[in-house]
Formats: sequence, C-alpha cells, structure tokens
Amino acid sequence: MKRRYFLRVASTTPASLAVSAALPVAQARAAGNEDSGTGPYGELDIVAEFDGPGPSGIVVLPNGRIFVGFPRHAVDHKGATLGELVGGKVIPYPNSEMSLPGNVPEECLVSVHGMTLDRSGRLWIIDDGKRAGLPLRPGAAKIVCIDPATNRVVHRIILKAPVLLPDSHMNDLRVSLSHGAQGTVFVTDSSFGTSPGLVIVDVATQQARRVLTTHPAILPETGFLAIVEGEPRRYIPGHPQMVSGGVDGIALTKDEKCLYFAPLTSRRLYSLSVDLLVDPASDDAVLGPAIRDEGEKGVADGLALDDQNRLYTTNYEHDCILRRDPDGSFKMMLRDPRALSPDGIFATADHVYCTFGQWNRLASFNEGTDRRVTPYLLIRFPIEQPQPYDALPQGQKT
Repeated sequence: MKRRYFLRVASTTPASLAVSAALPVAQARAAGNEDSGTGPYGELDIVAEFDGPGPSGIVVLPNGRIFVGFPRHAVDHKGATLGELVGGKVIPYPNSEMSLPGNVPEECLVSVHGMTLDRSGRLWIIDDGKRAGLPLRPGAAKIVCIDPATNRVVHRIILKAPVLLPDSHMNDLRVSLSHGAQGTVFVTDSSFGTSPGLVIVDVATQQARRVLTTHPAILPETGFLAIVEGEPRRYIPGHPQMVSGGVDGIALTKDEKCLYFAPLTSRRLYSLSVDLLVDPASDDAVLGPAIRDEGEKGVADGLALDDQNRLYTTNYEHDCILRRDPDGSFKMMLRDPRALSPDGIFATADHVYCTFGQWNRLASFNEGTDRRVTPYLLIRFPIEQPQPYDALPQGQKT
C-alpha cells in the first residue's frame, strides 16, 4: 500500500524566548539560530518496503513494471538478486533459475547491481559476480540484456581479464544503441580494491576495453572526508570507513552523445564525448585531455537523467537528492532523514525513483556492527512539484 508523505519544514518558532539561567545550556538558544536547511523537504511516496536483502538498482517501465536488484557482494543472501515487484511480492526475474542462487555462474545472475533501460525498452543489468566472503569466479561478472516484452535474455556478455580484475566491482552501466552494430555498453568498475576503471563493450563483437584507469576523473580522491549520519568518515584505502571507491555514477544523455560519470569518493562531475569513447583508436592519451570537469555536484552514488537532460544526483552526506539543470544550476528535490545511502536512481516521464540501501551502516564500515534497520525503502517523487491553488486572479498579489 502506498503512503504519501508531505514533508515541509516547520516554522513555528516564537519570535522571542525568555530563558532562565537555571535552564540547561542546550535550551538557552535564541529563536531562529537553528540551521533551517536540515529539515525534510519535498514530496515523497513510499513505493515499496523491503525486509531481508537490501535493494540497489532500479528500473521502471513506461507501463509501470518495476524491477529491483538485490546484490550479494555485501551479504550472500539466498533470495532473488533480480526481482519484479508484483502484487506486494518480489518475483525472481526473469525466472527462479536465473535469479536465485545457482551453481553455474555463467548461466545465473550472481549479484545484480546497476541496471538501465535502452531506448528500445530493453532491460540491461550489470552482474558484479561477487558473493560476500568468496573470490570472484570465472563467468560470474557479466552484462545481461532482457527483453521485458518476452522476459527472455537477448544478450549475455561475460566479462573477462584484462578488463575484469580480481578486485573489480562492476557497479553500473549505460547503453548507447547509436554506436556499434548492436550497441555499446559503458560500465563503471568502482573496484572493491584500489583499481577502478571505465569499461567499454561492443555488443555485437563482445570486444571490451578498459580505459582511464589512472585519471583523476576515475580515481577516488586521496584524503577524502564526508560527514555521514553526523559522523566524520575518511577514505582509507584497504580500510574504508564508508561506502567508497572510484568511478561509480554514470548517465547518458538522451541523444546518446555525452556520458556523465563520477567517482563515488569525490564531489566532482565529469563528462566525455561518446563518439570519442567508442573509437578504438582513442587511448588514454586521447581520452584524458578530452574529459570535461563539470564542477562540483556533492557526494553521489547513483546518477540519472530525465527526458529534459536534467541530472539527478543522490547525496549520501545530506540524505538528499539534487537536480542539476543543463545550465549547471542545482535544485534541492528531496531531503529526508530516511534517505540513507540513496543508491539506484531512475527517472520516468513524471517521477524519479530511488532505493535507500543503508549501505553506510554495513558491519564492514562500523567495526563489525551491522547498523542497518529494516525496512529498506524504494521511494519516488514527482519531477515537477505540484503548484498550489490560488483563488486570486493571475498576477494579482492582494
């Protein structure tokens, strides 16, 4: 059952407050001296609540079908790693044989993370292939394309060395059908270790190459610090205190000409020409100087573009989601204390959907204590905020 929350900042503080010297110091605050930018903001619908495995990737079809990924790299759970939400249940997708744990990694989905929809309405999934506590098995990391009209696998591309490393975390992906005979896939490898990179795969030939592995636009920032749930957390290679890594968020413009991307452990946004990226002759010496630094966008995990090429960025430091307009300006779209580790994000024609995975609360970031509290949430908010009714004639103020 959907529940709607209209979240607005209260403004009922009295204009003056007489304070007795006997009152605690915490109560002796002058009115208006609180930070007005920390309260809830925006309109939020809870689409689904999840017990059990935490959600990550999200895709919503124009007809309303919803697909969610439940990765196994943090917790090796026994449930579906890819599911369709139907009638209040998570139905293994495209079937139980592929989505539930299997013994042949080439034939099943091991750990679904990011996902996207191509312009032909097909579902593309990145399977990072990783089960918690186990090494990455051959054939486990893969790109899978499923046609929702038939629920059949259209493409299955196994990722191998040298584009796949032992510590790879194939995190998210976008697909251009304008490049290559059957399209080109762009995958962000944020890395479970310290070796991130951008992977480019030609669908028809299944040829893959790994680029920009030493560029600052791909790497986590040295000395990075974020305030997460009020606690200072640092990026320490090999001993992370927070969800961290290299290139992670990725988004493709509707004309499939520009690719946006950003490291998870960074506040900057970058872009590159897709025509340049898909050219096999474009090595790092060519690609590096062509990267455009788009400026700061705050800390972000998932990125998504709407039909107007407005970029939505999750922000795990301020429990919010921002929108970057084509002119580079930013707007607050949603802020809520429940927005813990906003992760997978997807824009439809009229709503933005996002999963809240609470990844910052994993035991691995908190000295062995799992701080996560179910239920995990899938939410949505309107792309255009509803306008208030006004009985006055247009333009009249009183």
